[in-house]
Amino acid sequence: MVDLTDVTFLAMMVATVGGAISALEAREIVYGAIGLAFSFFGVAGMFFLLDAPFVAIFQITVYIGAVAVLILFTVMLVREGRWMRDSLGSWERVVGILTAVALATSLILAFAASSFLGSVEQATAPSFVGIGQFIAGPFAPALELLALVLAAAILGAMMLAKVERRDQP
Repeated sequence: MVDLTDVTFLAMMVATVGGAISALEAREIVYGAIGLAFSFFGVAGMFFLLDAPFVAIFQITVYIGAVAVLILFTVMLVREGRWMRDSLGSWERVVGILTAVALATSLILAFAASSFLGSVEQATAPSFVGIGQFIAGPFAPALELLALVLAAAILGAMMLAKVERRDQP
C-alpha cells in the first residue's frame, strides 16, 4: 500500500528536480528563473516532510519570495527577451495550468503529511538562548547551507544586473 508521505515525497522530488532541469535547460533566462523558483518550492515541501516548518517557511519567503523575484525583476529591467513578444499557445497554457495545480497539490499534501497541523502552542515564550539553541541544534547545517545558497543567488543577481549593452555608447 502506498503511503501519503511517499506520494508527497515523490511529488516534491519531481518538482525539485524538474525545476532544476528546466532552470538549466531554459533558453530564456526568465524561464530559467521560474524553473529555479519551482525547484525552491520543491525543496520547501521536502522540509515540510522532514518536520522542519521553520526552514520550509524560510525557504519559501526568502528564496521564492525574494531571490526568485529579484532575479525575475532584474532580468525584466535589464533585458528585452523573446518571452515578451511571443504569445503562449493553447497547449502551453494547459501544461502551465496543470503544472501549477500539481505543484499546489503537492505542497498541500506535504503540509498535511507533516506534524505541523498537530502542533500545540507553547505555554511560555522561548528565551533568546532557547531560540539560539534550537537554531544551532539539528537545523544548523541546513541553515548554513541555505545561507550559502542565498549568498550565491545574490551574487548571481548582481552579475545579471551588471550586463553591459553594446548598443549604447
